[in-house]
Amino acid sequence: MRPVLPQWSGTLAAKAAAFITVMCCALAALLGVLVHVQVTNQTVGQARDQALQRLTQAAERYEAGDTLRQGAGVDPPQLPGELRELAVAGGRGTMVADRAGRPTMWAAGPVDGGRALAVAVDYSQQARTIEGLDQAIVWSSGLAIGATLLVGAFSVTRVTRRLHTTALVARRISAGDLDARVNDPRTGPRTKAGPPDEVAAVAAALDSMAASLQGKLLAEQRFTADVAHELRTPLTGLHAAAELLPPGRPTELVRDRVAALRTLTEDLLEISRLDTGRERVELDTERLGPLAERAVRAAGNGTEVRVVRDVSVETDRRRLERVLGNLVANAHKHGRGPVVLTVEGPVVTVRDHGDGFPEYLVAHGPQRFRTEGGSRGHGLGLTIARGQAEVLGARLEFANAPEGGAVATLRLAAE
Repeated sequence: MRPVLPQWSGTLAAKAAAFITVMCCALAALLGVLVHVQVTNQTVGQARDQALQRLTQAAERYEAGDTLRQGAGVDPPQLPGELRELAVAGGRGTMVADRAGRPTMWAAGPVDGGRALAVAVDYSQQARTIEGLDQAIVWSSGLAIGATLLVGAFSVTRVTRRLHTTALVARRISAGDLDARVNDPRTGPRTKAGPPDEVAAVAAALDSMAASLQGKLLAEQRFTADVAHELRTPLTGLHAAAELLPPGRPTELVRDRVAALRTLTEDLLEISRLDTGRERVELDTERLGPLAERAVRAAGNGTEVRVVRDVSVETDRRRLERVLGNLVANAHKHGRGPVVLTVEGPVVTVRDHGDGFPEYLVAHGPQRFRTEGGSRGHGLGLTIARGQAEVLGARLEFANAPEGGAVATLRLAAE
């Protein structure tokens, strides 16, 4: 199982900054400890050698019966207890301890009578040297960490900014802007911006994918438009010929199929125009309740209209009636009655009591000529309805009611 990152894990830039900070702190701490230990050992070693040398001289003067110099004495009261016990036991040693509030290097050794001869050497200068070194290590480490963090954050931010730009372009492409391109300055051979890197490779792949997708969609749009235009002429002739046929059941069937082909051709042309993204709306202020009633009357299929709260909307009346008409027609064709159109403010819902929308349609929206489980599919009506809704700046959503039935919801902007 993949580990779940905590919510505070942050973005890539924050993670990189945290990683750089931790690594710099760890490196600075390691180097600081090594320098501190090395200098401290050297300083303490020199002070110890000096103290032992003075202890040897003091022992020689004591054995010769001469007066001991200042800083040397037998069993001085300030001598640390551990060092005194070592000297009485016959050993020689050194120890750093305070003497009158000052750090002192003590050296002690045995003398006659089970006593200890000790020498005190001032250790203040060495202690100040080590303290100053520690402060210098801390300040230099802080400066190094800060400088490294700034440089690292600047470098990482440049990368993340390019990644963010690539992500924005990808979202624009998914939203339908097929002309969007990253155009990363490092794409291609070595450029003035620097050699190509992994981010440039991702940007180049996205641009290539967008160009390929745009080419395929444009080819599909041209093919759809060309087919629809080419079909109009023979269908017009078929329609005229069908009108000349003698009355009868075969004639009715021919006229019905010709009408279906003409409707399909007109739908293909409308989808072709919607795909170009160049449709222009003719806005006007309309009362939504009466407009919905007109759309239902035009459909002529006995849909119930409920106006809970009527509002005025600024919209293109022809396009909105087309959207509502397609939703109502789809509900009667693929669902079961009763079909109810409800106006509640700027929200219009069309509800039937059939088996509901297929799962793919609820999740991904209508798809042209898509069929589900061998059924007749949903044709082009819902595709046109969604396209016209997008032209109007409205949002069309598809869902299934908990108690059964399909629900199409159109959300408009109120005036």
